[in-house]
Amino acid sequence: MEITAEQLLTGFGDTLYMVAISLLFSALIGLPLGILLVITRKGHILDSKWIFNILNPVINILRSVPFIILLVAIIPLTRLIVGSAIGTTAAIVPLVFYAAPYIARLVENSLLEVDKGIIEAAQSMGATVPQIIFKFLIPEGLSSLILTFTTATIGLVGASAMAGAVGAGGVGDLAITYGYQRFDTMTMIVTVAALVIIVQLLQSTGNLVSKQIRRR
Repeated sequence: MEITAEQLLTGFGDTLYMVAISLLFSALIGLPLGILLVITRKGHILDSKWIFNILNPVINILRSVPFIILLVAIIPLTRLIVGSAIGTTAAIVPLVFYAAPYIARLVENSLLEVDKGIIEAAQSMGATVPQIIFKFLIPEGLSSLILTFTTATIGLVGASAMAGAVGAGGVGDLAITYGYQRFDTMTMIVTVAALVIIVQLLQSTGNLVSKQIRRR
């Protein structure tokens, strides 16, 4: 039995839902953590070795856990939060745990590219820490941040496909259930092609937006 167009559209919808919601929560967690990693490092505007030396290894530890292992390891927590360990909503919990530290590190790398002279100029004008962050640091690093979130979104698309292995739904679930388990080569080709198209669209859009911001 081959997949129908309706099933494929449902799979697309489930993937979009998982990626969008998990990206939102991951960004709300990862962006502040990334900023903290930058401003608390030695010689920056909020130099704090205690915060940096605690936050840095914690993010490294979380990033080192493969997603498929993380998916299984936090099943009790997933059940506690959403009441189930199976389904698209349940998949959002491990996706957030996976993406938030990833985004934090990408944000850190993007903001470290900002010219230190700009920060020093802001300090010489008497700007406060929040003002430096929101009026100088983030605006100057915005183009790179767009690419950062593009990369994170693509990573979530791949992770959401892996989540299909535990019944999370989405395009990945179709590939496993109909393509792999039923030895349906055409279904595998269609679902892989769908994921490739999604990734290409995301990357092209991110590149275009980043380029437009850089020209301003």
